[in-house]
Amino acid sequence: MKKHREFMIPFSGLKQGKHEFDFKVDNTFFESFEYNEFGGAAIDLHVLLNRSSTMLELEMTATGTVNVNCDVTSEAYDQPVTANLELVVKFGEEYNDDNDEILILPHGEFKVDVSQYAYEMIVLAVPLKKVHPGVLDGTLESEAISKLEELHPKEKKVNKKKETDPRWDSLKKLLTDK
Repeated sequence: MKKHREFMIPFSGLKQGKHEFDFKVDNTFFESFEYNEFGGAAIDLHVLLNRSSTMLELEMTATGTVNVNCDVTSEAYDQPVTANLELVVKFGEEYNDDNDEILILPHGEFKVDVSQYAYEMIVLAVPLKKVHPGVLDGTLESEAISKLEELHPKEKKVNKKKETDPRWDSLKKLLTDK
């Protein structure tokens, strides 16, 4: 994994209060993490940094689309993605990112790298089962859909009169005689 300089937010010269940062995330960003599940990506990442004297609060919001393959038909389509993440950055003796919601930076640090958090937030926002919208509404025509319909088991007509085992009939009378 390489360092992403464009996702470094320098906070040392910022005044206390809220500051906004915008980033564009494309497929090369995910390839740098060796994640090749997306055919393409067009995501806008908005970071709202609230700086106080003792800590930083980051609110990250990602909106856009990623190009993925449908799990049913293997057709490529653009999956809409929206994700939010809140992160608190505190200062301590050494770097510590063991907690998902709190990042501890050394006292002398002057910038924070949000690339790992953005990567995890976006990848986790993609649904586990990816289904093409055309499959859901029935408008997609593909070879895989026609083959699935052909192989779908046909429903058998069920006889309305249900035949029972005569041995159980006498036991059923006992239940109704009470």
